[in-house]
Amino acid sequence: MNRVLLIDDDEELCEMLAEYLEAEGFEVAAAHNGEEGAQQALAGDADAVVLDIMLPGQSGLESLRQIRQQSLVPVIMLTAKGDDVDRIVGLELGADDYLPKPCNPRELVARLRAVLRRATPGMARDMLQVGDVTIRSAERVAEWAGERMALTSTEFNLLETLARQAGRVVSKEELSERVLGHPLSRYDRSVDVHVSNLRRKLGQLPDGRSPIQTVRGIGYQLVAV
Repeated sequence: MNRVLLIDDDEELCEMLAEYLEAEGFEVAAAHNGEEGAQQALAGDADAVVLDIMLPGQSGLESLRQIRQQSLVPVIMLTAKGDDVDRIVGLELGADDYLPKPCNPRELVARLRAVLRRATPGMARDMLQVGDVTIRSAERVAEWAGERMALTSTEFNLLETLARQAGRVVSKEELSERVLGHPLSRYDRSVDVHVSNLRRKLGQLPDGRSPIQTVRGIGYQLVAV
């Protein structure tokens, strides 16, 4: 049974979501402020976290920053509808996905199952090597020039997807479907932000470029050097 931590100051909403999630087979805990939520997330008892951005005291963004300093637990943000700034900042800080509030509980379940599925090691035992990038799928380990990278589950899956098609341009639509688990919607910059985060964690090619190249209007390509 997967354990989900809800961090939201709306206790009535938490009770409603908890009831729905438990009926779907999840074990649920809740925290109603950012400080307590971050502490519970870092205790290691949660398999995934649902985090509201608008929290009293310590904001959800600050809680996310605190969580990401020590943990790669999957995090889904709840953001105000149309609030693109908080959404992008959250993704830049390492959130795996987001949903606008008020959220549909059925969609939240689908997003949770998607991030948990991406965070669970698959059966593949193969190792991928693309230039200085090494990926061991079964262990969910990625290395750059022999140094282990600290990647979120979304970043790992993004890198693995690009590596499996190294040298070929992968469209944003395909990346959204395979990595985020849902179709790319209009004006959705989630893929771009995750690529930007991944680029910061990767090294550089001999000519100083990032190994992930943008193909304008299409998508991204991992350079097979």
